[in-house]
Amino acid sequence: MSAPVRVWLNRTFAENVFFIDLLRSAPRPVQIHATHVDNDSPVLAAADFGSLEPDGLSPEAYVEFALEFCARHSIDVFVPRLGQLAISLRRRDFEAIGTALVCPPAPAIAVFESKVDGYAAMAAAGLPVPLWRHVRTADDLLAAVEDIEADGSTACLKPASGAGGEGFRVLTREPFNLRRLTGFPDARVQLDLVLTALDRSPEPADLLVMPLLEGPEVSVDCLASPDGRLLAAVGRTKTRRRRTFTTDPRYLEPTRHLIETFDVAYLSNVQYRHHHGRPVVLDVNTRPSGGLHQLRLCGLNLPWQAVQLALGETPATAYPADLLDTEYTLVSGIQPVLPRQHNHDWEPAPAAAV
Repeated sequence: MSAPVRVWLNRTFAENVFFIDLLRSAPRPVQIHATHVDNDSPVLAAADFGSLEPDGLSPEAYVEFALEFCARHSIDVFVPRLGQLAISLRRRDFEAIGTALVCPPAPAIAVFESKVDGYAAMAAAGLPVPLWRHVRTADDLLAAVEDIEADGSTACLKPASGAGGEGFRVLTREPFNLRRLTGFPDARVQLDLVLTALDRSPEPADLLVMPLLEGPEVSVDCLASPDGRLLAAVGRTKTRRRRTFTTDPRYLEPTRHLIETFDVAYLSNVQYRHHHGRPVVLDVNTRPSGGLHQLRLCGLNLPWQAVQLALGETPATAYPADLLDTEYTLVSGIQPVLPRQHNHDWEPAPAAAV
């Protein structure tokens, strides 16, 4: 029996327990290491070896921790989520100790770390992006909202950098009233309150303002070669709780152009919504999405295929086209957590004497 491939997932999202399940279904044995600062992270419970990692390190210090972890555990393939850019910049140092990275090259990560930089780069490359404005002041915000409303849309805002729906708000001119205190909280915020907050802020904001885009959301999971050639891409459409797959060229052709223009190697995710009925890129993640495991229903195991690429192998990425019509929903499972652990502070190894 061949030795297991040792794969490490650092501080990642709880949904990646499913990523681990897919690695376990590979035709070769895989030994999975996971680290997190949260002792109760489901990822630690799902891994073969789960442990706590240090918190509060600078990016440079975190890379030193990662290099030491890979060397100590003989990690073959490292799939970073936290510190992805700093880690990618040190790719050769990881390769020197026998660890391959499953993440894009640093320039591809850097361009999409800021949504402002990402939208500007995509627009310059001719990709379909929505109307967007970078907002620093109250005057910027009011001008952006007026532009978007003149286009017949509702304005929304979110931080220029961030993951998922962090900080997303829909701007409304409706005054606050008692109806807002009934039912469940929602994402609406009064425009005048935000303008006042910006006026009072001692520092400029860093916000992105854009139209509230129409559904359905289409999330395209991608696998690309180390040199940025798209090898597999399948979209997942979301309409309330109903899901299905798509390879509609309206989503896949811009995705191919994006991946190959910016060399977004290995695993990534491109999200689309619609503006006046036209698909536009909502977000680009230079990491695997939390819903990547859903592609097992159409015969793809992209986590394992990415590991194969990192090991210098050529994965088979074909899938039965008839499965693309499958409709499905998501059902969660239950897994015990690890026993409590103490997080011992990591310290870098002392420098060698000269």
